[in-house]
Amino acid sequence: MTTAPDVFSSARLGPVTLRNRIIKAATFEGRTPEGVITDDLVDFHAEVARGGAAMTTVAYCAVAPEGRTDRHQILMRPEAVPDLRRLTDAVHAEGAAVSAQLGHAGPVANGASNRLPALAPHALPSPLGMRMMRRASEADLARIVVAHADAARVAVATGFDAVELHFGHNYLISSFLSPALNHRSDGYGGSLTRRARLARDTAAAVREAVGDRVAVTAKLNMDDGVPGGLWLEESLQIARWLEADATLDALALTAGSSLLNPMYLFTGDAPVTEFARAFGQPLRTGLRLAGSAFLRSYPYRDAYLLDRALQFRDALDLPLVLLGGITGRDTMDLAMRHGFAFVAMARALLREPDLPNRLRSEPRHRSLCVHCNKCMPTIYSRTRCVLAPPA
Repeated sequence: MTTAPDVFSSARLGPVTLRNRIIKAATFEGRTPEGVITDDLVDFHAEVARGGAAMTTVAYCAVAPEGRTDRHQILMRPEAVPDLRRLTDAVHAEGAAVSAQLGHAGPVANGASNRLPALAPHALPSPLGMRMMRRASEADLARIVVAHADAARVAVATGFDAVELHFGHNYLISSFLSPALNHRSDGYGGSLTRRARLARDTAAAVREAVGDRVAVTAKLNMDDGVPGGLWLEESLQIARWLEADATLDALALTAGSSLLNPMYLFTGDAPVTEFARAFGQPLRTGLRLAGSAFLRSYPYRDAYLLDRALQFRDALDLPLVLLGGITGRDTMDLAMRHGFAFVAMARALLREPDLPNRLRSEPRHRSLCVHCNKCMPTIYSRTRCVLAPPA
């Protein structure tokens, strides 16, 4: 049996060498009003880099105007190049790499905020924009594949070291993978082969666009946490296809549905009251009355996605990223022993951006994150840990 690598040893991710194996996972920063890149966003990622993570991930970088969850998100376009370059330069100055999470929100988009119809496998009422979503046509899907490739070219031009393709959480590509949301009978629905077409075409187009200039990863749902949704057996087959296509340098394993069951990914306390306060009427009243049915409570435990992720580790040779409850040196070491190439953290870094440095110098340090999840509603203002001292 080979010796597990030290999580603080350097590692290759495609063409990139990372200084350690700790990645800041993509979580919307809430620091891009009207989609404009701000000093606040640059400082946010520079602080994470200074805190010791090997790579920080900028979220969420939409590939099309209607693909933003709302109008306050970055749209990857040539006009954004100067400001994006300022961000990547700031991260590189701290010795870290930086990744852009690319994707299309699909049914998770707020059509009212974007002033454009949200797209989904079928026409459905949107609980976010309080209007109908539009069925994505085959022409829409072809356009969106090209848009991912174009966005990846922007990432290369602005100094990103990697791009992460968003195939999770019932965003557009994930919604096509889900049998609960995709009832189509054309070339993008029905069999798993057809439901996986959009994901595979997107990964292939991005790889062709960037070659080996940057790393290409994807975040894939292991399961949706929704009755009739994507489950492990089908997700494993999708992962095998992506590996065989040789379009990805690593796969980050996730779960849950931002549209239907968001707490399935996060686990821990469900901040219903705080979410209600973040919205205007009528959503505020709706959340107060029925929010516990949407924000279901799942007990938190360290490395809570590990059992499912191990099935992917056993089936694949592709480098894998373990996320979900990675808050201490013990869980990081556990991931390394099980053969994961990297670990990803999000909420714990909101509480302590310098947590990797602390764990390196003090291996027994325990994260101060209490998994209250009150950071989640702050994405609508300015994403932060509500328990941390003000900056």
